Amino acid sequence: MSKIKMFQVDAFTDRLFAGNPAAVCILENQISDELMQSIAAENNLAETAFVVPGDKDFEIRWFTPSVEVDLCGHATLASAFVLFNCLDFRGPEVAFHSLRSGVLKVSQKDDIFFLDFPTDTLKSSDDTERISLCIGMKPKELYKGKTDYMALVESESALFNLRPDLEKISKLDARGLIVTAKGDTVDFVSRFFGPQSGVDEDPVTGSAHTSLIPLWSGKLGKTKMTAKQISKRGGDLICEYKGDRCLIGGKAVLYMTGEI
Repeated sequence: MSKIKMFQVDAFTDRLFAGNPAAVCILENQISDELMQSIAAENNLAETAFVVPGDKDFEIRWFTPSVEVDLCGHATLASAFVLFNCLDFRGPEVAFHSLRSGVLKVSQKDDIFFLDFPTDTLKSSDDTERISLCIGMKPKELYKGKTDYMALVESESALFNLRPDLEKISKLDARGLIVTAKGDTVDFVSRFFGPQSGVDEDPVTGSAHTSLIPLWSGKLGKTKMTAKQISKRGGDLICEYKGDRCLIGGKAVLYMTGEI
């Protein structure tokens, strides 16, 4: 029976047991969608990434315990960490190819990895009443991006104390719900809820920052920002708005290596 190398990495943190854990499976050959989904369900992490090495670049796909998703930031960062630090990849940046999200490049500067992702396009939403029932408060502003709703609330403390109605959120026609506020010690803070994608609250959501970065860049009048996702595990991000692209930076720590 063939074996698959697997690494578990805590992403968007510089210490173990924080940030967002992701499994990274390095495949020598393609495997079936059903097997990838079964492995992701068995891992029971927010995300499992499957990476297939090519001649120069790498194909990547992401699965939650229940579904394949279009884009995942923390598992892409974790995959880059594995290639650079565990598999001796050499080069200024690694390029991942996703059939759903195009080319995604990750560069390393010292111990920080920078994701180069496409910027989301936001539209104002009038579903305020529905979202209010989901989060127990009326958002100051509400937007809908390519995959998520995004609600802006009054303050970091309001966001921290928010108690979501996960059943109502699970019925939204979206991957999930981002809730954000201006930060007390960083430029902005956020939380992400995606029960319809098999993740009640994601510890740190890199892809959500493709929506958050353009919003807060416009509000704060700056292109370089710091951010925190204030989940129980928490995570730290360095953000840069570059028009149709955005850079999402963070550190990572190896937790476990093994094989399936």
